Amino acid sequence: MTSAEIITIGTEILLGEIVDTNTRYLAQNLRALGVDLYRTITIGDNEERIADAIRESLQRADIVITTGGLGPTVDDPTREAVAKATGVETEFREDLWQQVIATIARYGRTPSENQKRQAYVPKGSIGIPNPVGTAPCFIVEHHSPKLSKGTEFSVVISLPGVPNEMELVLHESIIPYLQKRFHLDKIIKVRVIHCSGLGEGMIDEKIADLEKLSNPTVGLAAHTGVVDIRIAAKANNEGEANAMIAEVEAQVRERLGAVVFGADEDKLEDMVLDAIARRGWTLAAIESGLDGMLARKIPHTITRSGLSADTLSQALHAAQADSKANIALGVVAYPEERTADMLMIIPTGEKKHHITFGGPPRSLPRWAANLALNWLRTTLLEELG
Repeated sequence: MTSAEIITIGTEILLGEIVDTNTRYLAQNLRALGVDLYRTITIGDNEERIADAIRESLQRADIVITTGGLGPTVDDPTREAVAKATGVETEFREDLWQQVIATIARYGRTPSENQKRQAYVPKGSIGIPNPVGTAPCFIVEHHSPKLSKGTEFSVVISLPGVPNEMELVLHESIIPYLQKRFHLDKIIKVRVIHCSGLGEGMIDEKIADLEKLSNPTVGLAAHTGVVDIRIAAKANNEGEANAMIAEVEAQVRERLGAVVFGADEDKLEDMVLDAIARRGWTLAAIESGLDGMLARKIPHTITRSGLSADTLSQALHAAQADSKANIALGVVAYPEERTADMLMIIPTGEKKHHITFGGPPRSLPRWAANLALNWLRTTLLEELG
């Protein structure tokens, strides 16, 4: 199968000044094309280090995609680094320079001399227009001994770092090129099953044999109070991929039962609120010590400070009476003690739960909020029908 690696370029990413969203976007689109993504990496604005990273990626992958470093300043070294990595010089392209001039002219300006740097690309590369930015893109087809893979060359594709520019060029030019050049006739489709109520280790024990499958592949990702099960199928078409995923998903749901609360875009809080709304009920909620975590998930949650298990009960009963809600949920977290108290008032009575958290204190609010929501969800399923 065709393989790829992604190299994001920019010292500002390494310094934490901006968040890299390009890698995620590229990965999702490569997946949809049926391309195996082997590795992603971020490199600062250093020509030698970028060139070294590209050389290493070319040893492993058919497609190497870089983003960033195509601007007009001296700290935009991607063009030179790609040329160095592929053993060529850079050359001036008049057609690309005219693109730069035309783009800048739309703003009523003329290009400065340093912007001419953007019209230099590795010799022999394929120039790719950038309709919404001043940085032309390019593809270098680098011949290498990869005949055993059915491919005589690898490619380096250099895209802008600005996300909206990168996304447009990707869809208008790069995806059609990849489909034709690498005969991409497979797709990879992913379904994510969301679970709560069991830890990653216990879920792993129940589906360990499924995690050894080669296609579809199954993997786990633990979050705070939620565990995701990823099922990825590689197939000739969407229908075939859907059927492969459905077979494995059915086994996951059978083994885990009510631990599964949703899939893909489903959120735990939405599943709880939908279950309450279907009954024609309303919910009152109070939080203390959760930094607004429950309030961001449940509308009209009352945030109070300094509540204890005893005062929570009084406050929650009062909130339920004021709102005339059918159900009430309260959570108090104690970060220093890494514990939390939860209280639920339902039509059949009152339920209490005390939990102890083994992780970092700053994760306690999210963990407690998710556990409380799942506690309410399972109560709705098991006790209230």
